[in-house]
Amino acid sequence: MSFWLPEAVRGSIARKSGVVTRVYTDGACVGNPGPGGWAWAVSGGRYASGADAGTTNQRMEVRAALEAVTSLEGPLEVVSDSTYVVNCFRDRWWEGWLARGWLNKAKKPVANRDLWEPLIDAVRSDPQRVGFTWVKGHSADRMNDLVDRLAVEAARSQRGRSGEGMPEGLGAPDLVPVGPDSDPRVPEGHRLVVAGHRPPALGGYEENTVSEGVREQLRRILAAKRVVNPDLVVLTGLGLGTEQLGAEAAVAVDVGYVAVLAFPSQEQVWPASTRERYRRLLEGATGQVLLQAKAPESKQSAGMALRRRDAWLARHAHEAVVVWDGEDAAVGSQVRSLRDHLGEEDVWVVELHG
Repeated sequence: MSFWLPEAVRGSIARKSGVVTRVYTDGACVGNPGPGGWAWAVSGGRYASGADAGTTNQRMEVRAALEAVTSLEGPLEVVSDSTYVVNCFRDRWWEGWLARGWLNKAKKPVANRDLWEPLIDAVRSDPQRVGFTWVKGHSADRMNDLVDRLAVEAARSQRGRSGEGMPEGLGAPDLVPVGPDSDPRVPEGHRLVVAGHRPPALGGYEENTVSEGVREQLRRILAAKRVVNPDLVVLTGLGLGTEQLGAEAAVAVDVGYVAVLAFPSQEQVWPASTRERYRRLLEGATGQVLLQAKAPESKQSAGMALRRRDAWLARHAHEAVVVWDGEDAAVGSQVRSLRDHLGEEDVWVVELHG
């Protein structure tokens, strides 16, 4: 469990043992985006949940914290399994957002500002009152499991509830557990996804000045990331374009990479000149994850398999670097999905210029 509280709150705890209320929060979404639910609960005390017909998991995580902070009085310790929520205050993302006029590091509008702004205002209004604790999701924590079930119930039924004590008639917890322990194939280390454009947006299938420039940018980013995270490991689908450039950049700075493959023999439909490069990179990977044992029988099923791979990467990464021109809809959708899972401060966009 990772724990962060403002210094003044820690002092208050030391002086007045037992005055801080520990409230657990969670959010859930069916489809992400899709119908969602949020919940908060105090052990042996009050609880509440609510629903939203069209939302995302990250919005529900922030909404749960907002509802808890604005519903409960006195010093609070907000316990969440969302790094998106906890890291905003632990790493003080909000200070940069305010200084930049609600723009993120990429100079883009902060996602979910309509929820972040009132939450940040509530925390700032009394800096000695609220602290945040991260708890690992799906780790047998009784209260984390309780708010998970409340949030999932609200997402599925689109009805909230409130009360005191232990809620009755709760359904099953989230059916899609997240985190490295939910899949034994997830590699250890600080996992960074490299994704983005494919040919011809990168100048074509052969080596060219555009692809060389992208590889060099990725090399510099990975070199800097490795200084901060010595256990850095790159996750790549090894698809044509950015994914392969990311693997080559990892090799250049002596960082291991794991090939996460949507299905076997994906290179069979690629131009012949690209297949040897792919096979060489596949052999050089420090590990392989094959998500589907059978090759797809149609373009539609291949597209679905690739989307499942992208979702797997988003669930199990800590950070992501995406090469994007700001216009391509498919890459833009992947950027939004990664930000929704990881938080926008942990998704780095490398702008592509032709």
